Amino acid sequence: MSTMNTVGRPTAPNAASDASYKPATLTGGRGLLQDEPLIFEGEGWGKTGVDLPKPASNGSDLGDLVRKDPIGLPGLSEPEAMRHYVRLSQKNHAIDLALYPLGSCTMKHNPRLNEKMARLPGFSDIHPLQPQSTVQGALELMDQLAHWLTTLTGMPAVALSPKAGAHGELCGLMAIRAAHEAKGEHEQRRKVLVPTSAHGTNPATAAFVGYSVVEVAQTDDGRVDVADLASKLGPDVAAIMVTNPNTCGLFERDILEISRLTHEAGAYFYCDGANFNAIVGRVRPGDLGVDAMHINLHKTFSTPHGGGGPGAGPVVLSEALAPFAPAPWVVNTGDGYKLVEREEDEAEQAFGRLCAFQGQMGMYVRALSYMMSHGSDGLRQVAEDAVLNANYIKARLEDLMSPAFPEGPCMHEALFDDEWLKGTDITTLDFAKAMIDEGFHPMTMYFPLVVHGAMLIEPTETESKAELDRFIEAMRLLAGAAKAGDVERFKGAPFHAPLRRLDETRAARSPRLRWAAPEGSNRAG
Repeated sequence: MSTMNTVGRPTAPNAASDASYKPATLTGGRGLLQDEPLIFEGEGWGKTGVDLPKPASNGSDLGDLVRKDPIGLPGLSEPEAMRHYVRLSQKNHAIDLALYPLGSCTMKHNPRLNEKMARLPGFSDIHPLQPQSTVQGALELMDQLAHWLTTLTGMPAVALSPKAGAHGELCGLMAIRAAHEAKGEHEQRRKVLVPTSAHGTNPATAAFVGYSVVEVAQTDDGRVDVADLASKLGPDVAAIMVTNPNTCGLFERDILEISRLTHEAGAYFYCDGANFNAIVGRVRPGDLGVDAMHINLHKTFSTPHGGGGPGAGPVVLSEALAPFAPAPWVVNTGDGYKLVEREEDEAEQAFGRLCAFQGQMGMYVRALSYMMSHGSDGLRQVAEDAVLNANYIKARLEDLMSPAFPEGPCMHEALFDDEWLKGTDITTLDFAKAMIDEGFHPMTMYFPLVVHGAMLIEPTETESKAELDRFIEAMRLLAGAAKAGDVERFKGAPFHAPLRRLDETRAARSPRLRWAAPEGSNRAG
């Protein structure tokens, strides 16, 4: 006879189904998960995975630069190398495995169609120094991507070359600085106003460009305090940096007033576009008075985070800032496409370059593939479904957990605080570690900083109701266990992960970043 477990699946009536029966395995493996050492810790130091004949003569032209010591890597056969990396991959959570609820990170599914397009010859194998006449298709794709980015945002210009969100912030603030320099106002405008709930890169970028950062207060309902903003605007302010929807998962209702006050003070409005996923196809930032906004292609248009190298964070610019956009950009001459690469003629006021070449071609292909496969109605649905999914999670959990801002709907992410954990001796971190045992990656913890014990959950639009219900059921069961006093479940978690809970403070303060060979070994670290 079988029993039913908490999620309705049958379990055999044996000792293993008893939650108190947790013997250590004899090998270190856990079921199908192998115990895998570091590649340096394995065997194979006396062999090689390839068999090459010894050359008749030394054909090297490296001179005295030829390696004299062992290379410091074991020799693995192809099956050994493959198994090593497959086993390591099984120790990580992945978006292809389950919902990845990191708030303000938009960990959405990456469609395989995009990957197929990015691997087409002519996109995957081109070189940035090829003659422009030989890469007309790639330049046309960049021109189309630029067209749709400006169309979706209601902005007249875009710089494609920034390689990440923070790099895009740098681009936007450098364009703002160049605009103030052109008006002879840079020396007097030395401040940038940033809300308390901003992403940490916002004040860091402003400081990097040479501005001093002034914090703007937040209201009790999680939005920019417009009165505090107005009191701090003046002739010494270069720009404001506001995220909309903001990091609390809320739309800034006073965004038009914020824009009006900023422009009246002679400053520019930089919008952190990390959360454009929540409004794409529904709201055009240009209509809200935004002067510059970076777009994280991985968040809104499904390109992989980083993409195995540089990502992409294009920056759209208003008419006031467009002349200062960095080179290069693509121009359709009517007879073909060309790159404007020098600060002269139409790029006379460009503030310079952000990177050596044109940006990340693979990310451009993936993003445009996503746009074209969805169409305008599909992109609008992206925003609608992302907001719907977040509000569904909020509605299903608010009776057990405490929403940070309970009044009204949220946008793309649901934000909870730790008020509901008071009296349980369980922290946000403890709860997150227990989620790992249930097969879920934890949500964003302790961010934004303006919410105590924050738990920020973003389901994205790509999750089905069935997957959301599976996640919600796990969260409800954990919340119930916490309130019932099952402290050991949380304080000792994770029990079932490849590694148990680490000393995170020690790891942060004294990290071991390099493997060291055992004493007396000839293995290089």
